[in-house]
Amino acid sequence: MKTARHPPATGAAAKARPARKQAAPAAAGDLGALVAEASHHTLAINPLIGLSRGDVAGAAKSLLKAVAATPQRATRHYGRYLKELTQVVRGKSALRPDPKDRRFADPAWQNNALYARLMQSYLATQQELSRFIETSGLDQVEKGRAQFFAALVTDALAPSNWLLGNPAAVRKIVDTGGGHLVQGLKNLVHDMRHNHMLPSMVDATPFKVGANVATAAGQVVFRHEMFELLQYAPTTPEVHRRPLVISPPQVNKYYAMDLSPDKSLVKWTTDSGIQLFVVSWRNPTVEQRHWGLEDYVMALDAAVDVARRITGSPDVNMWGSCSGGMTLAAYLGWLAAQGDRKVAHTTWAVCVLDSEAAIEDSTLGLFNSPATIRAAKARSRRKGIVTGAEMATMFAWLRPNDLIWNYWVNNYLLGNSPPAYDVLAWNADTTRLPGRYHCDLLDLVEKNPYRNPGALEIGGLPIDMRQVELGAYVIAGITDHITPWRACYGTARLFGPGTTFVLANAGHLQSMINPPGLPKSYFFAAPASVEDPMQWAASAQAARQEGSWWPHWRAWIQGRSGDTVPAPARLGSRKHKPLGPAPGTYVLEP
Repeated sequence: MKTARHPPATGAAAKARPARKQAAPAAAGDLGALVAEASHHTLAINPLIGLSRGDVAGAAKSLLKAVAATPQRATRHYGRYLKELTQVVRGKSALRPDPKDRRFADPAWQNNALYARLMQSYLATQQELSRFIETSGLDQVEKGRAQFFAALVTDALAPSNWLLGNPAAVRKIVDTGGGHLVQGLKNLVHDMRHNHMLPSMVDATPFKVGANVATAAGQVVFRHEMFELLQYAPTTPEVHRRPLVISPPQVNKYYAMDLSPDKSLVKWTTDSGIQLFVVSWRNPTVEQRHWGLEDYVMALDAAVDVARRITGSPDVNMWGSCSGGMTLAAYLGWLAAQGDRKVAHTTWAVCVLDSEAAIEDSTLGLFNSPATIRAAKARSRRKGIVTGAEMATMFAWLRPNDLIWNYWVNNYLLGNSPPAYDVLAWNADTTRLPGRYHCDLLDLVEKNPYRNPGALEIGGLPIDMRQVELGAYVIAGITDHITPWRACYGTARLFGPGTTFVLANAGHLQSMINPPGLPKSYFFAAPASVEDPMQWAASAQAARQEGSWWPHWRAWIQGRSGDTVPAPARLGSRKHKPLGPAPGTYVLEP
């Protein structure tokens, strides 16, 4: 891959974005308010840039700068803080936690005078510190950094995180005579040795790939240095002629789409009469440090050609998820530059192609700069690989209450085992990124080439997404912390106002793995006919549909998959004979 010699895009990496003010709580059923609130809680576009110790130190410096620059204002806030603490001691404070804050869900926080005062003292500290930063003389970027650091510290110091400060932990001491603390200590030692000093989020031992997860029937019909191509067995007597080829993320393994029969998107697709092929990316090592975006694009082309030869279809439909969608976009741009129409229609799941919009909606926007991108590239070139553990650690510290302190309490203070949950087991089955590909993805963040024609070259051809003309269906999640829904809406806009945009009431993975039958599921579906995503949200209120979006997508993809033909009696072809059963061998490599 080459970055073409064009001026870099302004915005995405040219400067950090100001922090947004927190939205008012959303009213039930009010889509406009709900999506506005959700967008303020997005934390990261992806794990590409990282968050260094220097970034955290810089955030602390911003907080100290606020104190030094406005000592009189700091004194006033400190006086108001002491006044509130006096009210707390007297039992007259009106401070209450957010109803959604699970740290203070135990009734003792309300009913026990000591714990109520402890909680209110903590809330007073958190609230007044946040108010001081917001009213300080710092610019918006530095305010955002200071708020980030203040949240890191206050989240860590929450009374719920400490043995005697947590009523559930104290009750368990009484119930077990302290015996559970032995198990808690064992959990701590295990995580220090085997989980990079972070609390384990899952007990993955009950789940085995190919045995009770990733069990859909299929065959490896092509093996490439970079991927295995899986063809899944049809489950209907007739199938649509045009196949679907899925490009999953390189950041995780493909089988999120086939976790179990009751929530397998693979099974749902084959039950829809769609001929399905899935790319299973190989987990690279330092030996593959040279793999870059261009290599992944050519790998996709090889997969598409195999699917076409096996099915006899002149073209295919494609699906791209997250970073796999970023690769798919480069592939489509490369095809368009040659006038090649191998791909007819596309589905995009939780995929951001407009990096400027994503960084604007994320905490990383507070730290993103040309210097941080250069530093991230230098680390990748030096090490040759970015490990899954590195990316997981960054995400954890961007959402510490959900991904660290929640499990700290469960595993150590309460002495419980982490939950055995297939989604979390899949998430813990991490992959690596080749150093070159990581640098190429950073270039996508910095140059924003899908919005800036000619800023990216593949195979010597400039990429211009305006030349890509095909049907598109784009899925996003309202509460997605990784690929903000508004940035996903920007993906839909790349393919024109006729693109179908679907917004599910779920997070990153849950918005994609969203089978029928889940309680309280709903979604909004409407054409991406306006530029402003908030205007789309306001008008899409009437487009709410109950349940899963999967049946909606089934109708969309079936209508774009051609005529039906008898299902093939066997998988593969004379030239591409089956090499072994799905899920293949690459997915099993550590």
